[in-house]
Amino acid sequence: MDAEVAKFITIAVVMGLGTIAPAIAIGKIGSNGAEAIGRNPEAAPKVQTAMILAIAFAEAIAIYALVVSLILKFVS
Repeated sequence: MDAEVAKFITIAVVMGLGTIAPAIAIGKIGSNGAEAIGRNPEAAPKVQTAMILAIAFAEAIAIYALVVSLILKFVS
């Protein structure tokens, strides 16, 4: 296998795994947040704030994967 092909396969794996996990996490956070608000509507502002913060952290993981894949593409 050529080194260039191996490099692109590595980049694809990094981006694939680095975006699947945050996508699953964001779906779970949204589902559980909606369920919590449905059970206790009075706590909606607190739940929504915590939910948005957790989604931002999960999304940061995908951004880290993007940065790693760009480093692999352009630096190595």
